[in-house]
Amino acid sequence: MRVLITGCKGQVGHCLTERLKNKTEILALDRKELDITDQKAVHKTVSDFKPDYIINAAAHTAVDRAEEEIELSNAINRDGPRYLAEAAQQVNAVILHISTDYVFDGQGEKPYLESDQTAPQGVYGQSKLAGELAVTQSCPKHLILRTAWVFGEHGNNFVKTMLRLAQTRDELSIVRDQFGGPTYAGDIADALIAMIEYIEQGHTPKWGSYHFSGMPYASWYDFAAKIFQLAESKGVLNKQPLLLSIPTSAYPTPAKRPANSRLDCRSIENQFGIKPSNWTAALENIQAYK
Repeated sequence: MRVLITGCKGQVGHCLTERLKNKTEILALDRKELDITDQKAVHKTVSDFKPDYIINAAAHTAVDRAEEEIELSNAINRDGPRYLAEAAQQVNAVILHISTDYVFDGQGEKPYLESDQTAPQGVYGQSKLAGELAVTQSCPKHLILRTAWVFGEHGNNFVKTMLRLAQTRDELSIVRDQFGGPTYAGDIADALIAMIEYIEQGHTPKWGSYHFSGMPYASWYDFAAKIFQLAESKGVLNKQPLLLSIPTSAYPTPAKRPANSRLDCRSIENQFGIKPSNWTAALENIQAYK
């Protein structure tokens, strides 16, 4: 079995590379080694390596910068996935592609089903939805994994930002009216690998989109409170900062954030037996996030 991993230096790509490097033959590439917006380079790499599976963990994830970097966002999040899916189709490979809750409008409180109407509210979400459609249209054997609020020991994320700010501030204002499922990058990697193993065992899955994120749902305020509670109890912080809960309106950003990032993860469990990410368990190793 051969697996091509793009975006191998990102949070999920790093975890995938570490988990698969001793299990199977992999080609793990970062942006310097493979620019997925270069159609010829993508097709040559895939044609030469002939993977059985392509996992696209590459993305332009700077949500606020995307509002200005529209062409770059579309090149990485729309065109790159299309080129990878087209190349996968040519070598009869399966493509697994990571997407986001930002493809929805973020309204209401109900967790989103895969079948719910998409309505991205900003450039990032629009470009990611365009990437989903490109993958769907270019390679029938595709699995799209929508996730949210990703964190891990590798790369930049909310957990690391909170721990860094706590070193120099006695109080922090955290948004209380945005809700989602914090998702451990290692669990996303494990979910993608489990999907591959399901196919390798001779099963044919229902191709399409699946939701995978953490449980229980929480607000950013709840998430921060848990981070600091564990950090203090394990000696990572001498004391917890005072947390002040604020509404989204008090923290304006160039890109609109979804108030509701809850994803319904029953479909992936029913098809593959994959349970939601246990984000509180992943945080137990809080020392590794410094």
